[in-house]
Amino acid sequence: MVSQWSASKTALDRAQRSIGGGVTSSVRSSVKPHQIYFASGNGPRIVDIEDNSYIDYVLGWGPLLLGHAHPQVGAAVKAQLDRGTLFGGGNLTEIVAAEKFLAALGWAERLLWSNTGTEAVQIALRLARSHTGRDVVIKLGGGYHGWHDTVFASVVVYGGGGSAIPHSAGQPASSLADLRVGLYNDLDACAALFAAEPGRVAAVLVDPTSSNTGSVVPAPGFLEGLRRLCDEHGALLIFDEVVSGLRLGLAGATGRFGVTPDLATFGKAIGGGLGASAVAGRADIIDLVTRDTVHSGTFNGNPLAMAAVDATMDVLSADGVYPQIENTSRTLVEGIRAAAAKTGHTIAVHGIGATALVAPGLPEITGPDDFITADWHWWDDLLVPEMLARGVYLLPHGRLFLSTEHGPAEVAETVAAFAEVFAMLPPPRVTS
Repeated sequence: MVSQWSASKTALDRAQRSIGGGVTSSVRSSVKPHQIYFASGNGPRIVDIEDNSYIDYVLGWGPLLLGHAHPQVGAAVKAQLDRGTLFGGGNLTEIVAAEKFLAALGWAERLLWSNTGTEAVQIALRLARSHTGRDVVIKLGGGYHGWHDTVFASVVVYGGGGSAIPHSAGQPASSLADLRVGLYNDLDACAALFAAEPGRVAAVLVDPTSSNTGSVVPAPGFLEGLRRLCDEHGALLIFDEVVSGLRLGLAGATGRFGVTPDLATFGKAIGGGLGASAVAGRADIIDLVTRDTVHSGTFNGNPLAMAAVDATMDVLSADGVYPQIENTSRTLVEGIRAAAAKTGHTIAVHGIGATALVAPGLPEITGPDDFITADWHWWDDLLVPEMLARGVYLLPHGRLFLSTEHGPAEVAETVAAFAEVFAMLPPPRVTS
């Protein structure tokens, strides 16, 4: 058992005197018992400021698909650091990284570099509106597409009839005027939104696996149906793969499910721990930036980030990397599922690619509608602190991110910790 994080609590108290809320991203305030402060990480493990070591399934909230301090990424970034960090012009690495990333995707013709997932989604929507001459965007309930006012809506509260429900004070109602909300895995609901506003829909924006609210495989025919609806109505299909990109495989959701979007956004894992994102897709759409569609950003194509992308693609393109990740994920999922069954607790456990999900109180989870009914109090307030005390660092709301560096030893230790905690906790509230 590790210490009870008194140094981290002292650091948080200090931070609150200079940083709003004491955290640099609002979601970190939801971590129980409180935000932990870390000193270092290596491979699948992370070490806090009291020298407690943890198996890390947070992985920077998703970006560290190669684990902490990967030597190949580190060497590339250090070499670039010696050459310079920002030039205000082009650098050859941004071209090499783009070529490797597009080759890995296999379907996209061009890309644009940016820095965060939120930025990538915004330029994708701007391109869609420019290309179609329309304003309305359909997103799917449960999808998180960044914190920007125009899309930060209906993530965990959906509303009805296509209405978008904002998730933050300070969002003006006007910012959501052109956003409509369909239901994930419900083609009829999406078709009704198209029918209600003929000729006005610019794009459908969808996270193919509902990464933030379920991490599920889309129902058979769902993505194909969205593709068909967009084609029938002259709209674009945009996959938001900021979370799932590279975690589903080198070719992302298209490689996994066989459906090709017009545009797709990527972030998190592509930068190997540095800030990098991209929107990739059809050349005729991306090339609108050469005419009247503005895409700006001082740090776009930052040489340090591009070096990290370049190295990340090299590591992930090696033979055997993805089968190993899939095997690790499968072993972890089966182990946690067996531990839950032994206690008799009702807990859904599944995985896809390099992501797993544990949903307490549910026999299974098929999408956001199931996700929001799980007993997240049981997970966040009861289980997470107990797992942390046993050296396993977990996210709120059930997601576990895996890296190439997690192996049999980490999985065995993690499953043993889950089994111990499941046995000591009361069962989660079961949703019928």
